Amino acid sequence: MVESTTEDRAGGVGQRLDLANATWQSGSQGKGHVQIGFIEGYVAMRDRRTPEVPALIFNPEEWRAFVELAREGEFDLT
Repeated sequence: MVESTTEDRAGGVGQRLDLANATWQSGSQGKGHVQIGFIEGYVAMRDRRTPEVPALIFNPEEWRAFVELAREGEFDLT
């Protein structure tokens, strides 16, 4: 089990979150390896192939902006 693996971001909140009990979800579509976990009001994102690497932590506003831009095709790399 991976313990507190978070990327220290705005305000250092990443260092205070313990992801050991996070419930990780994988997308049902696509071929990616991204997992999302919700913990203490934040959203964590990691690569399921390397869970020992620090996760990225987003506050709700950052996550909402990311999702909206993704839906608009901002991150389409094809």
